[in-house]
Amino acid sequence: MRPHAVRRYASAALAAALALSVAGCNTTGGGDITGSLRASNPPRSEADWRQAVDGWAERYNENPSDPDIAIAYARALRATGQRAQAVAVLEQASIRNPTSMQVLGAYGRALADAGQYQQALDTLTRAHTPDQPDWHILNAQGAVLDQLGRHDEAQRIYSSALKIVPDEPSVLSNLGMSYVLVKDLKRAEVTLRRAVAQPKATQKVRQNLALVVALRGRFAEAETIARADLPESEAAANVQYLRQMLAQQGQGARRGAPYLPPPDPGT
Repeated sequence: MRPHAVRRYASAALAAALALSVAGCNTTGGGDITGSLRASNPPRSEADWRQAVDGWAERYNENPSDPDIAIAYARALRATGQRAQAVAVLEQASIRNPTSMQVLGAYGRALADAGQYQQALDTLTRAHTPDQPDWHILNAQGAVLDQLGRHDEAQRIYSSALKIVPDEPSVLSNLGMSYVLVKDLKRAEVTLRRAVAQPKATQKVRQNLALVVALRGRFAEAETIARADLPESEAAANVQYLRQMLAQQGQGARRGAPYLPPPDPGT
């Protein structure tokens, strides 16, 4: 297998390993730039998200110029894997609302989610100003820079975000995974343990820590972390994925292929 193909496989497989569910990746706070769009009872299951898509689609068709509706509709589309359509919705929203930082931020995240990293970075750069930096956008920029292989820049961006929100777990988690990308597993573990210690830490952050602990050779401890707050069926699936990733990591090391856990640009 060619190195770039191994890289894509590792990235996709790790995303599967760390994704607890569609809801787990898209409803867990920290990193949402949509502000008032965050519902008090957001959709959590895939069926809920698909129902949300239908509801927002109807509202969007009635009023496509409303930026809040466009952002919410695109978020639901992303949650159901309809990434290209989410990008198209937000592209139109950015044309209709060229001065909306919220729309630009959502558009940049959607582009990153669709793998259009350079365009995502360009868009996110315009989604806030140097005199009024937005840590959510900085966090997303860092994730995109990591995907582009610009890890030193990404880590500086995460550090800038942490000056605004010193213990934000979503930023710490991305920083920890950035350290994994440069194979600094010790700093990755320290950073992810700091993230997990925060009250707002999500299941996904804990699964990232489990991965790093496993990569450091402590699989029993990693399995305990992976099982800590999940239903047994999900915990077993995550542990199985974790074993598969470690096997893939070993094969990749023998081939000289890079390991690519993706930091998260957010919802």
